[in-house]
Amino acid sequence: MMKQQKVLITGGRGKTGTRIAARLRQLGWSYTTTFRNAQAITDPANEVHFDWYDSSTFLPALQNIDRVYLVAPVGDLEPIKVMKPFIELALEKGVQRFVLLSSASISENGPVFGPVHQLLKKQAPEWTVLRPSYFMQNFTEGQHAATISLQDLIISAAGHGKIGFVTAEDIAEVAVRALVDDHAHNTEHIITGPDSLSYSDVSRIVSEVTGRKIEHKSIEDHELTRSWLALGLGKEYAEFMTELDRRIREEGSEDLITDTVLKVTRKPPMSFIDFAKEHASVWTKEGI
Repeated sequence: MMKQQKVLITGGRGKTGTRIAARLRQLGWSYTTTFRNAQAITDPANEVHFDWYDSSTFLPALQNIDRVYLVAPVGDLEPIKVMKPFIELALEKGVQRFVLLSSASISENGPVFGPVHQLLKKQAPEWTVLRPSYFMQNFTEGQHAATISLQDLIISAAGHGKIGFVTAEDIAEVAVRALVDDHAHNTEHIITGPDSLSYSDVSRIVSEVTGRKIEHKSIEDHELTRSWLALGLGKEYAEFMTELDRRIREEGSEDLITDTVLKVTRKPPMSFIDFAKEHASVWTKEGI
């Protein structure tokens, strides 16, 4: 293992980026994390200003970098427009390995992350595309945390559709292996937890571990789109997010269980029941 090599982690404050940085630090790897807000940088040796929409930030971020973890800009339906120039510059500067965070819902022929997936597959010497199912952290740090705490509800338009929820830690661990393993993976990894659960299943588990009565409320597509708009997403991206729920509900697009985490990390993925027990205090009235 060539520990003198250095990893650039885009999305420095994201759910996976922070965890990847922590693991690389444990493993003795050098890394730099990116921050869109230059004022947020407190450790210039390990942090750098980077903005997908400001190409002048690309070259400074790539100094002495050999491997890159790619997180697309949030809310952009066509991230290829800004990611392609960066990837091509990285290749020009000698970056060998790229690991892209995509989604289990989106294949290489799909929208949003699909074109970036194709670009890496065609041009990168070494590449991996991570396609995780929905994050368990959506219930503790993401959009469902507030409705559980304030309304005793999990709200979606997914109906009875099932999802292979997976922890950010398990996703990050697969990402780290893809970044640091001696041999490049050169493949996509569909990443799930050990169970495929509906939102009603999740609400039942959260109820069991907290002693609260949490219910799943399945709403109409237009209602979900409206809620995404209220959170600040643009109209087209809000409709795209709603479409993902429709596909879960009608097509079973996320009804998946894979052995990726075990195969890549040699550790089994965390189950939702164990995740819920570990984070129960987040949902108790005392933790609110």
